[in-house]
Amino acid sequence: MSIILIVVHVSVCIALIMIVLLQTGKGADMGAAFGGGSSQTLFGSTGASTFLSKATTGAAIIFMLTSLALAYLSTHRAADSIMQGTPAPVEQPAPATQGQTAPQESNAPAKPAQAE
Repeated sequence: MSIILIVVHVSVCIALIMIVLLQTGKGADMGAAFGGGSSQTLFGSTGASTFLSKATTGAAIIFMLTSLALAYLSTHRAADSIMQGTPAPVEQPAPATQGQTAPQESNAPAKPAQAE
């Protein structure tokens, strides 16, 4: 399931990049630079939406859905172990005798021997 989702996600990423790069800018024609051919609206005239703008919207929606699905699958994955049937070994400390305490382990590094 996750392999199929990853393949779809990567292919939609590539398609989204290509679709965005194929689109022309908002004021790409030379007449728009001098104010000709555009209406006097605040953000310019948009006209009818093209196929590329609809494809961008569709690819962006699929990209977001696959991103959310991959994030969900990565956080809710069962822990895989090569030793599922084997319990973890438990070390028992040596019992202390009456009046003695168990030896303490030191975390300090050992001092090197000095050569004379």
